[in-house]
Amino acid sequence: MSTLAYKMRPTSLNDIIGQSHIVGENGIFTRFVEKKHPLSVILYGPPGCGKTTLAMALAHDLNIPYRIFNASTGNKKEMDAIVAEAKLSGTLFVIIDEVHRLNKMKQDNLLPYVESGLLIIAGCTTANPYHSINPAIRSRCQIVEVKPLTNKDIITGLKNALISDKGLKNEFSCDQEVLDYIARISSGDIRFAYNCLELCTIICQDQHIKSEDVKNAIPNANGQFDKDEDQYYDTLSGLQKSIRGSDPNGAMYYLAKLIEYDDIDSLERRVITCAYEDIGLANPNACMRTVMAFQAAKVIGFPEARIPIASAIIDLCLSPKSKSSENAIDNALANLKSQPLKAPQYLRLTPVGLQEDETYPYDRPELWEYIQYLPDQIAHQQFYVPWMTSQYEKALAQNYRRILQHGRTNEIKKLIHSKK
Repeated sequence: MSTLAYKMRPTSLNDIIGQSHIVGENGIFTRFVEKKHPLSVILYGPPGCGKTTLAMALAHDLNIPYRIFNASTGNKKEMDAIVAEAKLSGTLFVIIDEVHRLNKMKQDNLLPYVESGLLIIAGCTTANPYHSINPAIRSRCQIVEVKPLTNKDIITGLKNALISDKGLKNEFSCDQEVLDYIARISSGDIRFAYNCLELCTIICQDQHIKSEDVKNAIPNANGQFDKDEDQYYDTLSGLQKSIRGSDPNGAMYYLAKLIEYDDIDSLERRVITCAYEDIGLANPNACMRTVMAFQAAKVIGFPEARIPIASAIIDLCLSPKSKSSENAIDNALANLKSQPLKAPQYLRLTPVGLQEDETYPYDRPELWEYIQYLPDQIAHQQFYVPWMTSQYEKALAQNYRRILQHGRTNEIKKLIHSKK
């Protein structure tokens, strides 16, 4: 027997609730249908916001066949069968659930067909594609955010479910405050809302759903978002900013919210990034401990995984902070964009036209810190600027100053003979 959420799943873009930026008058999917010219897309957003439904509705309105491939469970044989079918038909629309989990082999198999247009894909993911999806896939797709529905949207969907021939067919009635409550606790997830309403139809008396019924049936709010409809990514951002601001209490609150998602991969990615970005050289051991904590967390799984993760996050919160390594690489990248330069001849893998005593002295480690490694045009550029926030980076800075004082040279032959 199908669930209410399944029965109420829209089949056409006209039936989609909300998402006006996608299915409205000037929405991207509306234009795809009008022009009969779809492009590959990545749909990202929280669970229950309608990513897969949007993709299926697009295929329906375009009147084209589609296949669904799950990146977590699907294998190469399934992908090969999809490609073979596409070659027979000329093109094929493929909905890829959990697209961020495509491994390298699947990506390598997929990329040329997306590039040629043989496959038009709609990748669906709860993870931020700018962090979680291979750039090779991302560059071939339009990135489209699917937003959680508003309370008003949820109420519209519930009212439709009560009267629709596909839904409850006017067999049940309910108080307006019931709809308001379900919308509020659903936090943008209409699938959760439909499930709440269906549960209420089971426990209510006399086919009428009252406030007491819904509160008894669903005592806890949906853990995806809080009552103010904070987004999943806002919660991740709150965690990172709490760590950066040395607030273990704030960090524990946002961690508690994120644990409800049971998404250890996104949490791991964000916290480890935060460790190296915000703590970095001020406490490298804390960065390594964070990596080890998540290795342990993955072995034991939730709910116990919360313990090593919490330990690592408190460690990061109360650690000294340094963004010197991030600033250094960002400075170097900015310089490279404005002034791309070749490595000096003596640093190249196969230097041409140099005498033996003019090449890099692999056998003279005592000379290495006297050699100029930057191109001549930027020989005195300093990308790294120490943050004096910990004893460790102060020690690094002391050695850095010593090397800067004696300087570097590009005259390798002179250096070799002067230091004999």
